[in-house]
Amino acid sequence: MKAFRRKIYKELLDWKSKSNGETALLVEGARRIGKSTIVEEFGKNEYESYLLVDFTIASATVKEAFQNHLNDLDTFWMLLSSVYHTTLHRRKSLVIFDEIQKFPKAREAVKYLVKDGRYDIIETGSLISIKENVKDINLPSEEHSIKMYPMDFEEFCLALDEAQLLDYTRKCFDSKVPLENNLHKKAMLLFRQYMLVGGMPKAVAQFIQHDRNFSAADIEKRKILETYRNDIAKIDREYRSKVQSIFDQIPSFLSQHEKRVRLRGVEGSVGEAYEDTFFWLADSMIVNECFNTTDPNIGLSLNEERTYIKCYMGDTGLLISHTFDENQLADEDLYLKILQGKLSLNEGMFFENVVAQMLSCNGHKLYYYNHYNKEKKRNDIEIDFLIGTGNKLRRKIIPIEVKSSRNYTITSLERFIEKFSERIDHGVVVHPGNLKIQNGITFIPAYMAMYL
Repeated sequence: MKAFRRKIYKELLDWKSKSNGETALLVEGARRIGKSTIVEEFGKNEYESYLLVDFTIASATVKEAFQNHLNDLDTFWMLLSSVYHTTLHRRKSLVIFDEIQKFPKAREAVKYLVKDGRYDIIETGSLISIKENVKDINLPSEEHSIKMYPMDFEEFCLALDEAQLLDYTRKCFDSKVPLENNLHKKAMLLFRQYMLVGGMPKAVAQFIQHDRNFSAADIEKRKILETYRNDIAKIDREYRSKVQSIFDQIPSFLSQHEKRVRLRGVEGSVGEAYEDTFFWLADSMIVNECFNTTDPNIGLSLNEERTYIKCYMGDTGLLISHTFDENQLADEDLYLKILQGKLSLNEGMFFENVVAQMLSCNGHKLYYYNHYNKEKKRNDIEIDFLIGTGNKLRRKIIPIEVKSSRNYTITSLERFIEKFSERIDHGVVVHPGNLKIQNGITFIPAYMAMYL
């Protein structure tokens, strides 16, 4: 598979230059997002040699080395070098423990291997923090963790050789000026392609290799969804069936107007029974959770309320394949409607999901806000997302509304700004139109959500 340019590569370089072998690096992320590929590419480019231990297929000899030889690291490293036919050079080689959640004993050993200091250590894994995977081991403190996500829109454009368009959109965002109209249309078309394909590297590769064929990407995405279902089937916990139920219902939840799940209302069960269910899906990074904040202010987590939760798919391309069956997506007319923005049903949920994905990739924990009007007996303010400015000298919040059509109102956002004016830096509307600023609110095209 083609090695795509991934922004996490810079984080790997930063770790290598700063750690000097004193900490291992743990790269966490959902399955099939390209962790192994980018880390192996890093080993090839930045070291004299690298050794990759894939614990999905590691031999008994390798596993026994962790059990029997950690008190004799000369023998331990000799065994690994022999099994993998790799010469390791002190302080010039990288050792990769791939899918380390499959063999927790290796993660526990990182403490001793980092202290030994001969080689740099990178771990990759999915579901790393799941309770049943770490309950019997001591987690290493000599470990720096970073999260990896599916390819974002910027990486998708780079894969399609659209670097110049990216540079132009960034300049327009920074200068707060609209794009030239034809280039805006081109950027929106690329964005809609990204929604359809998503950011799973193998799906993107199939899309490109088959001359931008959406069906080829869909076949790959369905394999990934099946992998997730198989992972769920292996959960050794009493809530396995609940996880499967929630996973299957994600498109249904997101198709609702409020897109919220009332934990006490899922299949008539109490909320406590579903706490571990959502934990599993979020911790595996299959989904991005979005929590209600009752008093929107800096320190959003201080007013987090968990009776309701929004559950977005970690990758919008997977959500598309999860929503429609294979026969529906085999119909090219459906692809055309999404590309042209003429899908009346479901489009809002895809737009909202992809913005949630972009914000998560930028390190934002997701929050939303609803205000219930007792007199009207309905919500009169609904804000899709709230983020902080990230400015230490100007700590404010930014409310974000997502609109998938060109005809919309922003009554909720206007009421929110009026109600919390002193706390707000500025309001943002993410929409299909071009960039504009109106009445203090910034309207940005959907593809610019990656710059928030």
